[in-house]
Amino acid sequence: MQAQIAHQTAQSHLRQRNRLALVAGLLALSSLVSFGVAATRDREVVLVPIATQRMTVSSAGVTASYLELVTRDTALMLLNRSPQALDYWMSAILQLADPAAHGALKAELVKIVEEQRGSDVAQAFMINSLSVDPKALTSEVSGTLKTFVGAQVIASEERRFTFRWTQRGLSLALAGFAQAPIEQKDRT
Repeated sequence: MQAQIAHQTAQSHLRQRNRLALVAGLLALSSLVSFGVAATRDREVVLVPIATQRMTVSSAGVTASYLELVTRDTALMLLNRSPQALDYWMSAILQLADPAAHGALKAELVKIVEEQRGSDVAQAFMINSLSVDPKALTSEVSGTLKTFVGAQVIASEERRFTFRWTQRGLSLALAGFAQAPIEQKDRT
């Protein structure tokens, strides 16, 4: 009789253990699914309202309107400079730089700073057109670049610049920029 009671008690403990193992397995599976969903879910950050429309940055990609505004501000900061503010100008641009491109950008900017330091040469850029490609993370800005010595304009030229960007998580960074050739319009 005691053997039968011991057997029933053992069977009861085995059923209880099996139920607990099943619950633990289900909890582990649901935790894995939750972590997987959280890791692959797009993240968004609501940006400070700087435009008439609501803007967000998502880990899924950059919107064209956001890339346009970032390009506009970066182009104006990069292409408007005077010898009195060269140190601030360079540090502001380097703060936007992608860490992988930081060294190359700094080398380019240091050349400009060395050329301009101590001179009276300043420049101003007026944007005429701006186009962006959010999938390729590139943008182009065209406009008039005016060069001044003191208060006198010594040059006024149409220029086009290409910007390359990188996105890491929710961060957009400047990977590089270059002057692009101006397309001549057919006059026939």
